[in-house]
Amino acid sequence: MLQSESNTASNAASNAPTSGYTTREVADLIGLTPDQVRHYVRRRLVHPARGGRGEFRFSFQDVVLLRTAKGLLSARVTPRKANRVLLNLQLGLIQANPTAQGEEQQRSLAAMRIVADGDSVVICDQQQLWNAESGQGHLNFDAAPSEPSSAITRLSERNLIVAKDPDELNSDEWYNLGLDLEEVEPKRAPDAYRRAIALDPKNADALVNLGRLYQIKGDLKNAKRYYELALSSVSSHQLASYNMGTVFDELNETERAAHFYERAPAVPDAHYNMARISELQGDEVSALRHMRRYRQMLDAES
Repeated sequence: MLQSESNTASNAASNAPTSGYTTREVADLIGLTPDQVRHYVRRRLVHPARGGRGEFRFSFQDVVLLRTAKGLLSARVTPRKANRVLLNLQLGLIQANPTAQGEEQQRSLAAMRIVADGDSVVICDQQQLWNAESGQGHLNFDAAPSEPSSAITRLSERNLIVAKDPDELNSDEWYNLGLDLEEVEPKRAPDAYRRAIALDPKNADALVNLGRLYQIKGDLKNAKRYYELALSSVSSHQLASYNMGTVFDELNETERAAHFYERAPAVPDAHYNMARISELQGDEVSALRHMRRYRQMLDAES
């Protein structure tokens, strides 16, 4: 049987920390689901404290780290690689400064800019660019030493804009630019997705991402509309189905949420959510089945 977060630690001591962000607050701040936040706790990427009822309490440094992980996922870095990169960075900071405490190490990590460049993950630390996995130096695209942010912006846009006027970009290129802009200029990302959709109204990936941005802002009506458009274009789009399920979950319409989660069997968190819903419905067999599948998929990623 699943345990709610507040029951995973039996009646923590009365002097347990009460400061910090709750799981729901972190999810809302970053644009993840609460289940995804808990996933990173299970993966030992963050180590939140416990509140008086055993609930997770995240520090600001935890939020920064989780936001970085979310950004890598948005840039189509696989969950396995994103987790490996961030864990390796944490280990490197510990080895470089073994006397630093956890928060000091995470402040150092937060000072870095981390972006995806094709299949690579590149770090901008002060005036240097380097590959997060190999440790090799990376070309800085002629940015001035005092302008590392310029290097990052050019890094994120170079595959799309070099030798092309924006009016020459096709729908997929606008979509990819939207992914990159979520990292460096998030306020511009929705416009890039809209341009992608204007050029191809059936660009399901752009529709899903635009819907997700509306959902992050709490605009469930528009989020639902774009997910519906994505599913009208590609009825088998599992991320669109999963995201639609989260909309109905937020509206406490669990039966409708379950309908869409069932249509997303390749999304691990869909099984986690189905396990929770099945438990609420008293179907323990189904709950155990979905939780078993969820764990199998996590193991396959590691």
